[in-house]
Amino acid sequence: MPGGAFIDGAGTGRDDVLRDAARLVADLPPPAAAWCTGLRKRYGKRTAVDGVSLEVGRGEVVGLLGPNGAGKTTVIKMLLGLVRPDAGEVLLLGQPAAEPAARARVGYLPELFRYQPWLSAAEVLALHVRLSGAEVSAQEQRDCLELVGLAERAGDRVGGFSKGMQQRLGLAVALVARPEFVVLDEPTSALDPLGRVDVRDIVLSLKSRGIAVLLNSHLIGEVERVCDRVVILDRGRVAASGSLVELLGQHEVRLHLTGMPPAAEGRLATAGRVEREGDWFTVAFPADDEATVPDLVRDLVALGVRVHAVEPGRISLEERLLGILRDGAEEERS
Repeated sequence: MPGGAFIDGAGTGRDDVLRDAARLVADLPPPAAAWCTGLRKRYGKRTAVDGVSLEVGRGEVVGLLGPNGAGKTTVIKMLLGLVRPDAGEVLLLGQPAAEPAARARVGYLPELFRYQPWLSAAEVLALHVRLSGAEVSAQEQRDCLELVGLAERAGDRVGGFSKGMQQRLGLAVALVARPEFVVLDEPTSALDPLGRVDVRDIVLSLKSRGIAVLLNSHLIGEVERVCDRVVILDRGRVAASGSLVELLGQHEVRLHLTGMPPAAEGRLATAGRVEREGDWFTVAFPADDEATVPDLVRDLVALGVRVHAVEPGRISLEERLLGILRDGAEEERS
């Protein structure tokens, strides 16, 4: 029947459209691990967070920096749905942060935590696996304890653990349910230098597996070593954000030079800002302009300069952070 043929044709066309739509959706990149815009939170008369927006992409490690009281932990708690924002929007893995389904794929190591002292490390991990609803084998749980250096203490009661060992256990709890996004709030606060290196290696391992990490730490050197981007908070606001190259803006080279004709001093000036102490010259130039150094040395030698030493350097993240905070304090006073 013509009518029947027309219906079949419409059905076939609709199926084609649905298949095309499914293919388009499949080709879309996954949503960000965490995204927020315009977050605000007040406690009484005090504004803890004022208009914070940030994003953590899949497989990206983002550092959260700022002085005490800058609002870092409050931002983290709003991202995780633990504190209700007064204003703003939050998405975790593409879903509203208030949805339990979104938080189920997030691992969290809070700054302050306490486990039942009568439980063993293995029992603490098993308890949190049950609470997460994830299917994690006993072998995977043992592997997680080994990852954080507690394999030999799995059967020991947590009440006898040092603060550093409890910190390692907290990290294991954050990782055991195979999260897609991990939030670490001061993960190395109680660890010795070896423990800090272990955490750094774990963060880099998570990144290599495409797991996103938000790292809040006062150890700026650790942030500089592992993070792709940095967000600096000050008085509840985003004071600066970007990649390390974007934030640092320049790097430096110290050169020990003698026999400097005027033409050589002019050549140094064309490379960037120059500071001189005796025969030592410090040149600052854009961080993405790595070709400047060999070209500069070649030209100086051609001009008859004796080059005794070339010491690469870089504006540190700590120097940049302090500069941003000082600028913010001066603006506040003015």
